[in-house]
Amino acid sequence: MRAVVTGAAGFIGSRLCEHLLSCGDEVIGVDALTEFYDPALKRRNLAGVLGRDRFSFRRGDLLRFRLEPLFATADAVYHLAGQPGVRGSWGADFPLYLERNVLVTQRVLEAARDTGLRRLVFASSSSVYGDAETYPTRETLRPRPVSPYGVTKLAAEQLCETYRTVVGVPAASLRLFSVYGPRQRPDMAFSRLVAAACGHRSFPMYGDGGQSRDFTYVDDVVRGMRAAALSGWSGVANLGGGCEVTMNQVIALLGQLAVPVDVVRGPARPGDARRTAADITVARDAFGYRPVMDLRGGLAAMVRAEQASRGFRPSERPVAGRR
Repeated sequence: MRAVVTGAAGFIGSRLCEHLLSCGDEVIGVDALTEFYDPALKRRNLAGVLGRDRFSFRRGDLLRFRLEPLFATADAVYHLAGQPGVRGSWGADFPLYLERNVLVTQRVLEAARDTGLRRLVFASSSSVYGDAETYPTRETLRPRPVSPYGVTKLAAEQLCETYRTVVGVPAASLRLFSVYGPRQRPDMAFSRLVAAACGHRSFPMYGDGGQSRDFTYVDDVVRGMRAAALSGWSGVANLGGGCEVTMNQVIALLGQLAVPVDVVRGPARPGDARRTAADITVARDAFGYRPVMDLRGGLAAMVRAEQASRGFRPSERPVAGRR
């Protein structure tokens, strides 16, 4: 396929670009390299694809970028660009979330309609559910976001559904559940936790550790995205990992894979759901989605990547119980 990936320099976007190229696709990556976190990390994310055949990169703000020439020759657009982060969405930065999550998505949808785009895959979020009424949570459940971030992701998803049902944009909105793996954003819990373990630092944890998530490995997610693009299905589907565990269980597991972590507990933060768990029946039946990575294997991959980034030789790498 000829694919366009927005948010190509991000954690998931860069892994998606690599996966598409490995499948023989031609990829145009678009990213504004915003400063939500260090742009140097985003450039590093792209190191594996820059200069490769069938990949080109365009830097630009999607609100000002000319999208129609890109979309006109694309078989699929993967729209991953947006403003992430639950905690930052409260307060004065909310207009930024509206701009990058809602207004940008509407502009992508307009370009998709005007060019007759064949497939649009939108990266939605489990944050749209908030504190769900039932678990595992199905797509038919009424969304109840508990953060402004979740509200903007739901608004963007609803735009996709409106353009799909009213004007025929073939949009697949995938609700991603707690995606983790190497290159995860530095503000996210797993990234901070692994860095603390490998750097012998304390880990500040918000809440009592009993909060649970359906953790989903990034490579399972990008395979699911391409499978959705190749299918004839459109609508809304969950992408979960089938691996709901508490943060306390994650911390214990990391102590086995690396070193025990000194946890500094603090109060829960506004907007953090207590629990998430995905019913993936729709994705399984519609485009064959089946996650394969378990939490131990995925967390071990993050530990190896963190240790490699610190320049550890194998004999120097921390092991469980050693300080």
